[in-house]
Amino acid sequence: MQKRIGQVVRASVVASLVAVLAACGSAPVAPGYYRVQRGDTLSKIARENRTSTRNIARWNALTNPDAIEVGQVLRVEPPAGSAGASGAPSAGAATTAKSDAKSEAKADAPAKPGPGVSLVWPAQGTVIRGFDGKNSKGIDIANSAGTPVVAAATGSVVYAGNGLRGYGNMLIVKHNDDYLTAYAHNRTLLVKEGQTVQQGQRIAEMGDTDSDRTMLHFEVRYMGRSTDPSRYLPPR
Repeated sequence: MQKRIGQVVRASVVASLVAVLAACGSAPVAPGYYRVQRGDTLSKIARENRTSTRNIARWNALTNPDAIEVGQVLRVEPPAGSAGASGAPSAGAATTAKSDAKSEAKADAPAKPGPGVSLVWPAQGTVIRGFDGKNSKGIDIANSAGTPVVAAATGSVVYAGNGLRGYGNMLIVKHNDDYLTAYAHNRTLLVKEGQTVQQGQRIAEMGDTDSDRTMLHFEVRYMGRSTDPSRYLPPR
């Protein structure tokens, strides 16, 4: 009985964590866009929006159509002025095809996260792995056990625990409606859920929980989607 209760609690914790990772992307999206929900596939989204998976992949510059994430915002209608937005091209389209193509390519490019949050380095050490968006959803910073881990920006702790396999003792801090940061593999967590933390405040100690070496795995999420932390961190 106790084992069963433990399994239920663990499942609840993991489900809550998944919801937290997408929480910053819960706001309504603009017309012509769709926010990925749990259980969605690209073919399902394309079918429901009466378009093709190829179009959605092109409009969102998806290199791997099978790698969409919960909370990710996708364009599901052609950009204004593109060939798919209306019927036949205008009479003068042939003379401006090159210009239109450049404009469409620019419109099709995925929106880059804006300067909505300014971060400080969450720990001292050596970056041993960078972000690639596929196999690495963040960066890994190596140092000795007990190295201070600090909040990269002011925010509220929305998760503190070890309920997600592969991340060890983990913290998630929400900074605003769009951004959150995650800190994994800690030896010790120094803050609790619901606590407000200030930028630079010590929140954990570096460790090796669920890792084969001592390091901090650090992620930045923008509207529920992993993004490269180096976009926000100052040079050093």
